[in-house]
Amino acid sequence: MNQNTAHSLATNAIDVRSVASSADRKLFIQLPNTLYKDDPNYIAPLEFEIGSRLDANKNPGLKDSPHQLWIAYKNGVPAGRIGAIVNKRHLERHNDGAGHFGFFECIDDQHVAQSLLDTASAWLKQQGMSKIAGPFNFSVNEEMGMLIDGFEEPPYVMMPHGRPYYPALMEKEGFGKAIDVYALRFFTQKRLVPKKRQRFLDKALSNPKVSYRTLNMSDFDADIKRVVDIFNDAWYDNWGFVPLSNEQAEHMAKELRPVISPHNVVFCYYDGEPAAFGLVLPDVNHAIRDFGGKLLPFNWVKLIWRLKIKGVHRARMPLMGVVRKLHRRPVGTALAYKMIEMVYQANTQRGVCDSELSWILESNESMISMLKDLGGEIYKTYRIYERPL
Repeated sequence: MNQNTAHSLATNAIDVRSVASSADRKLFIQLPNTLYKDDPNYIAPLEFEIGSRLDANKNPGLKDSPHQLWIAYKNGVPAGRIGAIVNKRHLERHNDGAGHFGFFECIDDQHVAQSLLDTASAWLKQQGMSKIAGPFNFSVNEEMGMLIDGFEEPPYVMMPHGRPYYPALMEKEGFGKAIDVYALRFFTQKRLVPKKRQRFLDKALSNPKVSYRTLNMSDFDADIKRVVDIFNDAWYDNWGFVPLSNEQAEHMAKELRPVISPHNVVFCYYDGEPAAFGLVLPDVNHAIRDFGGKLLPFNWVKLIWRLKIKGVHRARMPLMGVVRKLHRRPVGTALAYKMIEMVYQANTQRGVCDSELSWILESNESMISMLKDLGGEIYKTYRIYERPL
């Protein structure tokens, strides 16, 4: 940092402090509520869920991965936050020297943004990293990307929101695009698969080696492990992919059990082996929109009623995959279409009228083409930024 920059920061009385106490952590979690108080599309995430994600004793994704959180104060008032992590599993997979930042929120002030990003960068450099990339909260398998288009709609469950001025803050600090990812939206329609495509599907799926089933709740943990195994194979060659560990699979099963229903997980088998899956979640964000991040003392009753009795009329498909040996084979493409159609039909029959499939890498042209063929439209774009250290 040069002398002029230091003088400017001092003039604006910006102080970036590490999160060190339980009070600091509470402020870190609740700070976005203040920053987005005038944004009707902001939905406060459940505070206990964010707290668990930031706790290395509860989140296996943080195991053996150094991480740090900071809050920026301007003239003594909280003005932004950021986190940084040295994701060991990412480095083992990619060996790219990238440290990650996440949980970035900030007032519209370049000096505050600079202070936060420079603080995270300096810490990552001390950890031996050669570049900083993000946002990842805290990994590619959790919330990731900075919203750059689609601010006029609220986020679906486990998707980030953002301020329209964030991209400019990043770019003025020398961050460039690493990759974009898309969210595609689907509205209820009488027919999902076009007639021209149905003939292809019928032919490919008439193969006696192909079969399907939904989630077996009596074998729930094992089925979630099957989801993870297929995911780790199917996504292996994707940009930024980091495999989920067995411990993370167990954690995922524990988190999903209260909100998942059998019809929202579909398995496709080929020649007797699990070959593809699709997983859909009810849009919990829609159910908690008026909670202000609080589940206690009585909001948990509302949540159960809205999810299990009233029903949520929005859903998101966050995960799907076809094993690599079936990639670029007609049957593999047909299985992808079939999974989406099955969960789509099951959800529309239960009153879901608005759904999202996200996120999709901009480089995954075949998937984007397929989703558009099914009536999906890109309505949000998220960007991963990077900068050398």
